Amino acid sequence: MHYISTRGTAPPVDFVTACLAGLAPDGGLYVPARWPQISPARAGESYIEVASRVLSAFAGDALDPATVEALCARAYGTFAHHSVAPLVQAGPNHFILELHHGPTLAFKDVAMQFIAQLYDHALSQQGQRMSVVCATSGDTGGAAAAAFAGASAVDLFILHPHDRVSPVQRLFMTTTGADNIHNFAIDSDFDACQAMVKAMFADRDFAGRVGLSGVNSINWARIAAQSVYYATAQAALGGDRPLRFIVPSGNMGDALAGYVAARCGLLAGFEAVCAVNENRALETLFATGKMSRGASLATPSPAMDITVPSNFERILFEAAGRDGEQVATLYDTYARTGAAEIPASVRGSLGCMGLSARAVSNAATLAEMARYVAETGGLICPHTAVGTCVARHLPDTGAVNVTLSTAHAAKFPETVSEATGQAVALPARCAGLRDREEVFTRFGPDLAAVRDAILAVRTGA
Repeated sequence: MHYISTRGTAPPVDFVTACLAGLAPDGGLYVPARWPQISPARAGESYIEVASRVLSAFAGDALDPATVEALCARAYGTFAHHSVAPLVQAGPNHFILELHHGPTLAFKDVAMQFIAQLYDHALSQQGQRMSVVCATSGDTGGAAAAAFAGASAVDLFILHPHDRVSPVQRLFMTTTGADNIHNFAIDSDFDACQAMVKAMFADRDFAGRVGLSGVNSINWARIAAQSVYYATAQAALGGDRPLRFIVPSGNMGDALAGYVAARCGLLAGFEAVCAVNENRALETLFATGKMSRGASLATPSPAMDITVPSNFERILFEAAGRDGEQVATLYDTYARTGAAEIPASVRGSLGCMGLSARAVSNAATLAEMARYVAETGGLICPHTAVGTCVARHLPDTGAVNVTLSTAHAAKFPETVSEATGQAVALPARCAGLRDREEVFTRFGPDLAAVRDAILAVRTGA
């Protein structure tokens, strides 16, 4: 099983190499050279069993099935719900896929717990130590911090936009107490944090000196691990029943994972609607084919305050017939000018991939949170509310709507209170979070300063 770059010039690598590298050396993102065909999940099969089969198929000869099964057992054995990603009915023909039963109450835990186990295994086998860098709009940083805390072969560096994440999201990042977890609060938005990470990877000398790797959704292991819960949802609702997934989206990794599941035979067809907030970059991309860089807006759903969705590159690669040169040219234009337009021929293919996007306003998000609790008695986070709001207005096609609930409402208590007038408490397993000491360093949007700080940790200076 080999992995190639979306920009066409990097040599093929195996699964473990692709995952440890994060970004391909030509600046592209890794994807499988061919899509493995995987038997769909069966009713009664445990989540760990499904995950082991799916991830073994993506790993190929790089990891033996027994090793993958052990990694999955350690990754998912501590989730609060034994189903890992249970379904809850929200209304007629509408289900919620709950992805917040991991240690930091967000869907990012599902992939990050596996990635930490994978890194620990691979690096110990190779006798290496790596610097894992992570830009976060809220949840990825906390999930990475929880997963890698205390890891013997990894220093984790988290870049988050200062005052642009919820206090609870920040606490999950900054309170592990682990010496190998380093938090950098950047005086800018998420897009600036993400640009810093990409610039560090592009600096081959720096990347080599510190052993750089990344666990944002640019990392293929994230996508592979997230494809599993699409498979288990299909099995739970009926193996041949058409499903329409509504996916709260920022970097588009979660929606891409659904597309990947379908390409590998894990779904009975595929349709996914990317639900986005007032940062409507994905809606604009699908509607007009135009990519345009701009400052992100602050919204009640901060983890989706993204205007440069990284995983769109993987979707574009498929729509372009896997023409890496065309993808590289488009992204080079975008990097130089801040804008690029997808060719008409590629846009036509993009429209046939089962993906679309719809935007929800800030006011509609808050109204949806109030309406949902009135209808179901359940509290949802603002990101999930963007999804359920979109689901509410979709035409009836006969498919079952499945909205991905990407975070627990308790991660956004201030927004929940504003929208519903109700208080939401952290689950008992997280009750002591607010009592822990926070540790983070504040930086301006200064790549050189961040790079120097990482070098200082790695060199002991």
